[in-house]
Amino acid sequence: MEEASGCTENRKKPQFGTRYLNEPEKVFQHNAWDDVEWNEELKQSAEEKLKLNSQTLVPTEDQEKYENEANQFWDKFYNIHENRFFKDRHWLFTEFPDLCISSNTNCDEDNSQNNIGVDSNNKAKERVNIFEVGCGVGNTVFPILETNAGSNVFVYCCDFSETAVSLVKNNSLFDPNYCHAFVCDISSDVWNVPFEESSLDFIILVFVLSAIHPEKMQSTINRLAKYLKPGGEILFRDYGKYDMVELRFKPGRCLSEHFYVRGDGTRVYFFSEEEVHNLFTTAGLVQTQLYSSKRLQVNRGKQLKMYRIWIQAKYMRPLCKS
Repeated sequence: MEEASGCTENRKKPQFGTRYLNEPEKVFQHNAWDDVEWNEELKQSAEEKLKLNSQTLVPTEDQEKYENEANQFWDKFYNIHENRFFKDRHWLFTEFPDLCISSNTNCDEDNSQNNIGVDSNNKAKERVNIFEVGCGVGNTVFPILETNAGSNVFVYCCDFSETAVSLVKNNSLFDPNYCHAFVCDISSDVWNVPFEESSLDFIILVFVLSAIHPEKMQSTINRLAKYLKPGGEILFRDYGKYDMVELRFKPGRCLSEHFYVRGDGTRVYFFSEEEVHNLFTTAGLVQTQLYSSKRLQVNRGKQLKMYRIWIQAKYMRPLCKS
């Protein structure tokens, strides 16, 4: 198996900049701070909150309902909010400059090593296939298509909400020449996808794996890995353990450890780095990036501190086996 240590990116690249809280007494001078480390007091407080939440679990019959009718809860969500809830993820290209395929794209950093499908003269070669899992209403799809306009990028995208996929197709920016949207439950045992195994350059998993039951995560990643080309990567970003969102859940919303149901019936899981690493390496992929992005957001008016934690990672299908 080819080693990927030469291109490992464990350094932290916060999307919002490098504003560090070096003087704690000045915490309320700005709205947010980057790379904030947790002390033992914060960790203990978070653990106590999680312990309290987990003492009262959602009844088994309700848990089965949330699992069996998951697509219906997301359909209801999108029927209510349509395309107004989530903002387009233009930050995606700061976090994953790999997605800047077009030679006309201006990224935040030199991405020459990641310009798949572009030769030394910036001329397109073969098509770059991107698959976004859990596309919602296209907040990742359309920024990718706009950023790489005129290039050889083709985006496949799926969601298990028929309403979400319909909203993508009805968007004025949707072009079937560059995008194919379809309904698919990636946690199911049977897939019907419009591409072959070993055909994808990138798979995007951004705030989607957390919506799947933890018992189905490994089989999902195993199957996704088979569709990557050798050298292709899964780009992952999702909620981290102790994130503000997790700590805000009330008792009675916990399904299992770090797994919760929101008031609208949609579910969310909170990961550790170790869990993420085990999921992808068990699927035969090689780590090229893995870190926790920790950010302190501040409400200066109410003098509130809100700690956000995300896990970001990239895992590659090896070019060859030993």
